[in-house]
Amino acid sequence: MTKTYRQGQILKLIRARRIATQDELAQELAKQGIAATQVTLSRDIRDLRLVKTREGYKEIEPEEAGPAFNLLAGEFLHDVLLAQNLVVLRTSPGHANSVAVALDSENWPEVVGTIAGDDTILLVAPDNPTAEAVQEKLLAMLEKS
Repeated sequence: MTKTYRQGQILKLIRARRIATQDELAQELAKQGIAATQVTLSRDIRDLRLVKTREGYKEIEPEEAGPAFNLLAGEFLHDVLLAQNLVVLRTSPGHANSVAVALDSENWPEVVGTIAGDDTILLVAPDNPTAEAVQEKLLAMLEKS
């Protein structure tokens, strides 16, 4: 099975029915004989430009601008923790991927990358001082909202 095939099946699933979580998506793929890890699904969701809405995962057209990170962070971000050069963002259940996609589109130079689960985002910074600065920046955003 190729990445292209798996992603095609993901698109078919979200177009046909409401898929609310990555776990539900993994279960639906498994019914079709397609195994996928959370990391694989996170990448597929990002590559396919899917965002999580209250109605489940939806596609964003390439020309559409996704919701701004500060808007999503203000609504769904709850906590920002630090672990060396890693910053852990906790969101409302089911909203980590949308927040991570919006953060990735911000192209912050201090962010090497993100990995999103259901309610947690792991943000990788190049070093500890940069991670601390990112944490402070995010906590300041939380205080404003």
